[in-house]
Amino acid sequence: MVSRSYSNLLELASGESPTFREKKRFSRAATATGVLSELDDDNTNSVVSDAPSSISQERVIIVGNQLPLKAQRRESGEWHFSWDEDALLFQLKDGVDDDKEIIYVGCIKEEISPEEQEDVAQTLLDNFKCVPAFIPSELFSKYYHGFCKQHLWPLFHYMLPLSPDLGGRFDRSLWQAYVSVNKIFADKVMEVISPEDDFVWVHDYHLMVLPTFLRKRFNRVKLGFFLHSPFPSSEIYRTLPVRDELLRAFLNSDLIGFHTFDYARHFLSCCSRMLGISYQSKRGYIGLEYYGRTVTIKILPVGIHINQLQSVLNLPKTVSLVSDLRNQFKGQTVLLGVDDMDIFKGISLKLLAMEQLLLQHPAARGKVVLVQIANPARGRGRDVKEVQCETNAMVRRINKAFGNEGYNPVILIVSPLQFYERIAYYVIAECCLVTAVRDGMNLIPYEYVISRQGNEKLDEIMGLSPSDLKRSMLVVSEFIGCSPSLSGAIRVNPWNIDAVTEAMDSALMISKMEKQLRHEKHYKYMSTHDVAYWARSFLQDLERACMDHVRRRLWGIGFGLGFRVIALDPNFRKLSIEHIVSAYKRTKSRAILLDYDGTMILSNSISTTPSPETVAILNSLCRDPKNAVFLVSGKDRHTLTRWFSSCNKLGIAAEHGYFVRPNQDADWDTCISVPDFEWKEAAEPVMRLYMETTDGSAIETKESAIVWDYHYADPDFGSCQAKELLDHLESVLANEPVSVKRGQNIVEVKPQGVNKGIVAERLLGAMKDRGTLPDFVLCIGDDWSDEEMFEVITCAREGPLLSPLAEVFACTVGQKPSKAKYYLEDTTEILRMLQGLANASEQAASVANKQVSLTTSCSN
Repeated sequence: MVSRSYSNLLELASGESPTFREKKRFSRAATATGVLSELDDDNTNSVVSDAPSSISQERVIIVGNQLPLKAQRRESGEWHFSWDEDALLFQLKDGVDDDKEIIYVGCIKEEISPEEQEDVAQTLLDNFKCVPAFIPSELFSKYYHGFCKQHLWPLFHYMLPLSPDLGGRFDRSLWQAYVSVNKIFADKVMEVISPEDDFVWVHDYHLMVLPTFLRKRFNRVKLGFFLHSPFPSSEIYRTLPVRDELLRAFLNSDLIGFHTFDYARHFLSCCSRMLGISYQSKRGYIGLEYYGRTVTIKILPVGIHINQLQSVLNLPKTVSLVSDLRNQFKGQTVLLGVDDMDIFKGISLKLLAMEQLLLQHPAARGKVVLVQIANPARGRGRDVKEVQCETNAMVRRINKAFGNEGYNPVILIVSPLQFYERIAYYVIAECCLVTAVRDGMNLIPYEYVISRQGNEKLDEIMGLSPSDLKRSMLVVSEFIGCSPSLSGAIRVNPWNIDAVTEAMDSALMISKMEKQLRHEKHYKYMSTHDVAYWARSFLQDLERACMDHVRRRLWGIGFGLGFRVIALDPNFRKLSIEHIVSAYKRTKSRAILLDYDGTMILSNSISTTPSPETVAILNSLCRDPKNAVFLVSGKDRHTLTRWFSSCNKLGIAAEHGYFVRPNQDADWDTCISVPDFEWKEAAEPVMRLYMETTDGSAIETKESAIVWDYHYADPDFGSCQAKELLDHLESVLANEPVSVKRGQNIVEVKPQGVNKGIVAERLLGAMKDRGTLPDFVLCIGDDWSDEEMFEVITCAREGPLLSPLAEVFACTVGQKPSKAKYYLEDTTEILRMLQGLANASEQAASVANKQVSLTTSCSN
């Protein structure tokens, strides 16, 4: 069925009355300026399964800070709205399939009075399929100009708040405002979403905690997020006081998009260092395993809307302005810069390079002009004013030093230009300069190249014949997102003024043929990777990332912004102690396999020696003649022998099953025959090399294996070294009968065929040979090495090793993807369950002893 809130808006849009309840209009305005707590938990906290929808048409709900609309109040006092065709959120609709409907959710730039908001919301829904989020001005100021522009924007552009002048200290009230606005956005999405059918695509850093609110309400929501700004290195990002909350909010998405691999790499590094989550690359896709869900990482730079730009090129007013500019700069070479007036665009660095160019090359004076278009800054504050003052002062200084009557080497345009005016400057510019010190993407080079392709009318004005090949030149900062995709551009470090000057000179001196080849290369790429391609590719990957939502069991856990969803196999469930004790009591031949580290004792415990309680439980289980109990561990046999010397009947498998002993009186046996361990002489020097170069790592030498452990090393460096070590060892040991495996913070070399699954096969086979087919099997473990045991006992149900009516319990520790069918939360629950089994054995023994005593007394 359709969600109730979704039906409300359908009714508002259609004007039809619902059949199941009275029609109601929703208030779309926040009625209070107070902030919501970041731990706000309403009654609709979490749903495990969302009701199926009756809406047949799939929809894409696009959520951004601002709706792609222009608003204008007419003289009559009424509001007039139209599409903002320059807005990216509007342009990306070309990449959405025709059979999908698009709904927009966002703010309106203009402030709408509370009494008008209801009617405006109705108009936007009816005519534009837009759902506005009306944010009170005070709250919006704290959210946008406060947290977004004072904290996130500088930090994501590598500016640390080292002083109050540099972004300002962290302000908790601004963070609460940010969370509150994200919650308002979430409420607006919930009004229109049909969670089983719709896809939600959230855009940019303004709404980074929105995925948590949506995932909390709809566990199966199909959610993508694209970050249009840079993502800083972990050393920068980790200074943010709410770093974990934002990372976990990101990970409540199904697909996360970045413009460049650098940004994605920084994000993945933060996840590894701060949350302990590592990524894997499989078949070209990068994925993070997060509580059983795979969060996919996509790297794809956005493109531009070529058809729209070409239509502007064809406008008569564009052609007319190009003609005027051509005459204005006749006989001069135009270099063009188009930047916002903010501290990250590097305008002053560009001006310094221009000044040095004129100083070093006097011949350029009078012939070369830098036109700098300075768009109004999107933020506000002291830093913006400082950039404006510095820019104006530098322009005056350069023009005074190198200008003359009729010639100014730098022309600064600070008044807002219409799009067609900017396009006209692109057409007449011989080179475009982008010297930003940090920028998410920056599409100015794209617009410039497409504009230089021109058309017949513009070619005629520019003095080009139809057979002439088009040409363009780009000098771009290596710190902007579009730089990697512009292989024909001259890339520069904008901080190196000498290098920028040299690049500008090269752009002026390079041959026409070279310019033509570079232009052709860029134009071909930009024509095929436009905004529609970007949107289509993202949505296709989002569909792929959400394919298994329906078949997974989802559980929401955590409070506030720590909320996350655990995805489990439909048959995966918590092991009921009552259920297993009941099965235990009615069975007569039992096989029990227990891991040690992480199962019988906490994996991060300083003391790994078993407690008296643990030893007592094992002894109690071993005394039951119906039981065959095995402890299966990766530790060496001497340690296990010393620890469990009091457990006479306990079977022990050491070093992942290489050494096996059914009880204390038996000799140690090996599961497979290994002629020699000469391969250790080749493996150990290689591991030692990596240990010496990786601080915090260590080597553990066992009788049958050798392990390189990097638990205490830097996680990123350790992971990188582990990959290199794995490749190195596989190469060195290619002809040896060993397997090289990478586990959790380890790289291990051991004989081929050694694994815990062999122990399970051996135990079940021995019981079968004694004529006692097990009718009860319990296997408990916590990590990847135990999965082989789970697989063996699960598959044994179909073979001759178990009784046809056998009760099989494969149990892992914690809720996570596993081949086990059951789980228990932690070591405490496992010991409690084992104690329940031990108590059952003692009770049965007590009853049996009483019966023997009674029989003996009767016979006497």
